[in-house]
Amino acid sequence: MSRSQRDKSSLAAAGGIFSGLCPDEWFQSAWEVPYEELYRQGFRLILFDIDNTLVHHGAPADDRAVQLVRRLRGMGFAVCVLSNNGEARVKPFAEAVDALCVFKAGKPSVRGYQRACRMAGYDASQTVCVGDQLFTDIWGARRAGIHCILVNPISPREEIQIILKRRLEWVVLFVFRAGLRRGGRTDIPPVGFQEEGRAVPTGSITRGPDRGGNPGEDRRAQ
Repeated sequence: MSRSQRDKSSLAAAGGIFSGLCPDEWFQSAWEVPYEELYRQGFRLILFDIDNTLVHHGAPADDRAVQLVRRLRGMGFAVCVLSNNGEARVKPFAEAVDALCVFKAGKPSVRGYQRACRMAGYDASQTVCVGDQLFTDIWGARRAGIHCILVNPISPREEIQIILKRRLEWVVLFVFRAGLRRGGRTDIPPVGFQEEGRAVPTGSITRGPDRGGNPGEDRRAQ
């Protein structure tokens, strides 16, 4: 059994009744994701949530976000920001980082993900979603058949409805962690916010691609 198969099996088993919310990979931040490896695997479109994934909640695009998108575009990725926020929030951010955008995406509905894929000209098997919320970013991506990467939220400063959802998310994530520990895994990211300063092992947690077909070809969707 390959490492990716072992990772996939262990995370899926750890998820238990919450396996439908289980991310394919889990990192401390969007800057720790191994994008070069994703490109080698054949992925060509990166979908990013904005708030608490790339910047603090409600903050404009900063230099760090701009440089990340620039690096990804230089590698050959198409980049799209996918947000449930309105046009006034999402479009200026996308323009600042030079990315495509879908606002009022309605996550976890699959419609926003599908629209982003159509805009970029790639299909779901070539797409990766990076976000900080299980019940929107990750659940929606899984429903759309898109490789999904969970990152810890940047800051606890959020809207009240998100704060309440975080409590439920933490229950699910603690179930994941407990299951992984029972399986002998030690490379387990912490549950919490990036600003708490907790370190995450370099390898983080991965399930590996589990979508149908081989995404290895740089092909555009017809």
